[in-house]
Amino acid sequence: MAGERQARVADRIRVVLAERLEKGLRDPRLGFVTITDVKVTGDLQHASVFYTVMGDEALRADTAAALKSASGMLRTEVGKHLNTRLTPSLEFFLDAIPENADHIAALLREARERDAAVAGLASTATYAGDADPYVKPRDADDDAIADDDASEDDASEDDAKV
Repeated sequence: MAGERQARVADRIRVVLAERLEKGLRDPRLGFVTITDVKVTGDLQHASVFYTVMGDEALRADTAAALKSASGMLRTEVGKHLNTRLTPSLEFFLDAIPENADHIAALLREARERDAAVAGLASTATYAGDADPYVKPRDADDDAIADDDASEDDASEDDAKV
């Protein structure tokens, strides 16, 4: 039950912060920020806010500084919209989702290239032994032919003894 409440409070904090950042802050250092996730402690006194920023490393650093300086104002805004006895303190963390996604995409691209290379090798490959190495059950016709061959072999052996 406590986990459900944590999730509801975290979701509400995420919505409030996203709405407030959409309205804008008066800080020119703030870049295009997206709130990706909020984690709240069990006692609801601390919230970790994860965000992403579109842009280069300098813009990310400027945005981190802007969010750190605006954390008091953002906490006040969260406190107005939350119906809790205590307003959680906010701590902002840069989320590494875009970098992780790029890394995973590169790994998948490499796997596709290797699969294509293996498929190219397999298309020109030949079997080391028989094309079909599995033993198949004999048909009734094969048994009849084998019996005829065996009876002829027996007859020739009998002729050789005489």
